[in-house]
Amino acid sequence: MTRDIVLPGGLESIDDIVEVATHAEQRGYDRISLPEVTGRDGVTLLATLAERTDDIGLSNDVFSPYGRSPALLGQTGVTLQEASDGRYRMGLSTSSPDLTEKWHLETYERPLRRLRETIDIVKQVSRGERVDYDGEFFDGGGLKLRGVDPAEVPIDVAALGPKAVELAGRFGDGWVPQLFTTDALEERMDDLRRGADLGDRDPADIRVSVTVRSCALDDGEVARDIARRQLAFMVGAYGPYYRKSISRQGFDAETDAIHGAWTDGDRGAAVGAVTDEMVEELVAAGTPQEVRETVARFEAVDGVDAVRVGFFGEMTPEQRRRTVDVLSPSA
Repeated sequence: MTRDIVLPGGLESIDDIVEVATHAEQRGYDRISLPEVTGRDGVTLLATLAERTDDIGLSNDVFSPYGRSPALLGQTGVTLQEASDGRYRMGLSTSSPDLTEKWHLETYERPLRRLRETIDIVKQVSRGERVDYDGEFFDGGGLKLRGVDPAEVPIDVAALGPKAVELAGRFGDGWVPQLFTTDALEERMDDLRRGADLGDRDPADIRVSVTVRSCALDDGEVARDIARRQLAFMVGAYGPYYRKSISRQGFDAETDAIHGAWTDGDRGAAVGAVTDEMVEELVAAGTPQEVRETVARFEAVDGVDAVRVGFFGEMTPEQRRRTVDVLSPSA
């Protein structure tokens, strides 16, 4: 079992990002992952971290199949493996309608099919094969890598719903879930194993790294208040997939209330609709001992290979560092 770190978005500078990464490396974390939404591009940041760190693994959360061509993603993966001496894993997902249509200016249609075809072509490119593909989104080929050696590029699929998790098991090298209760995570493992069976693969070969958003403070109630505000944002504003996923886990009335209040512009009511049970089951927020116990629950789920320590958007640098230290493998 390993511990990873997921960087928050919105850090003030590249130097701040490097500081978090090097601190996590010193504290014994296995891997660090960084986001790519509408801020800094992830490839530049990963290349910077490859240069300024020594041993920690590097990942991204997540590249969109609508934001880069599959061939470019393959080139990116091979180049980052070269830059990092083989420490890189690529994160891919279906992305979201808003990011696809309002940022990449693409039409969000059949996202699972597009993701599958993207994975197929990335693997062709990274193996050094000539691109040759007959798909519904991508058709054609004829060229292959030149001037750089092929390299294995493990692909971690961020997925929430049953069919998306099945796709991760069938075509991906890893699965990255988040905002699940431990019971729901165990249920979704069945979808991952079914996908592995369909792909004639061993489920044990698929790295499951569950993101647990965490805030460990001496004042546990302050940490839980931070968590409530983040959960309200994720359910109310961040796109339909998290809302639907959390709703399926037994929080249907709660997610309806949160989303309704957020849509009406009543942020206070949205935060107030986040229940204590949601905070206790979906994230790790509270005193250091409470957070350690919650993370241990996720680590105990059969099939989980790593817990990825995530953060909440409004946490201060001091609160993030405190949480990193509380949950570090070297603690």
